[in-house]
Amino acid sequence: MFLNSAFPVPNTKVLQASSYGHSIYGKTAKIVAQLPTKEIVNYFLKVVSLGETGRYMCMGEFESLKAINMVSPEFVPEPYAWGMFEWDGPDTYFLLTEFRDVGKQPAESDKLAPRLADMHLRSQSPTGKFGFHIQTYHGKIAQTVNQWDDSWCAVFSRHLGYLMKLVKHYLKWPEFEVVCEITLRKVVPRLLLPLQAEGRVLKPSLIHGDCWDGNTAMDAKTGHAFIFDACSFYGHNEYDIGNWRAPRHRLSKETYTHIYKRHFPVSEPAEDWDARNRLYSLCFNIGNIINIPGSQQRQV
Repeated sequence: MFLNSAFPVPNTKVLQASSYGHSIYGKTAKIVAQLPTKEIVNYFLKVVSLGETGRYMCMGEFESLKAINMVSPEFVPEPYAWGMFEWDGPDTYFLLTEFRDVGKQPAESDKLAPRLADMHLRSQSPTGKFGFHIQTYHGKIAQTVNQWDDSWCAVFSRHLGYLMKLVKHYLKWPEFEVVCEITLRKVVPRLLLPLQAEGRVLKPSLIHGDCWDGNTAMDAKTGHAFIFDACSFYGHNEYDIGNWRAPRHRLSKETYTHIYKRHFPVSEPAEDWDARNRLYSLCFNIGNIINIPGSQQRQV
């Protein structure tokens, strides 16, 4: 696909492209374009040259942003298109979205937490189940969430189990393998099965999937908090804030979680909240080891 045909308004003309933001596995740019009406409009472009992996990364992010945009339009950049560049180089894929002027990062607690909770509360799974209609990617990691299931415990077990299998290549610890086996066999069912036991109903919420400092910001023009670089699926809302537990994130400040809980009360059994939060944080800590060159998470 030629980029010109990807713009939401036909016959849009590119005037300028400049590097904007940062992506570990791709390149990102601000596109200045001119509409047929002569109006100047900015767009955001991400380009990934990782073959088929890049294809699924761009498609997954597009579908994630699309789903979030349907629930909370101002909370994410509107996605316009994704596809494959038609050129003679290596297979390269792109994602084109609305441009947002990134201001302060991370987004402020009193602006971010209520909007995230609102998205979790108002979103509705199209099947009434946990999962997603396609596979989404956390960085270069394929998430095994593209299977609809009534059981959150089952979805999370597949997701965490696959991550543990991948990270064994990076963490060659016999003890780690033992801990993984115990976690999947005993800890996960102990903490997650009660969420849907004894008459309790757990709502599948649309989650961002990687809500850390670098994927949140204050919009420099509107002053609103927004999120981006999503790898969504329908899961337990508390999964998203498992990423806030890590001290490496400024979102780990207690005020973020405190405000979030005011807008979306803790799931029952409430006494398991901290243990669940620790369990969910495992996915993001493992992702950090795999995705971030020189990650210090192993030492942590």
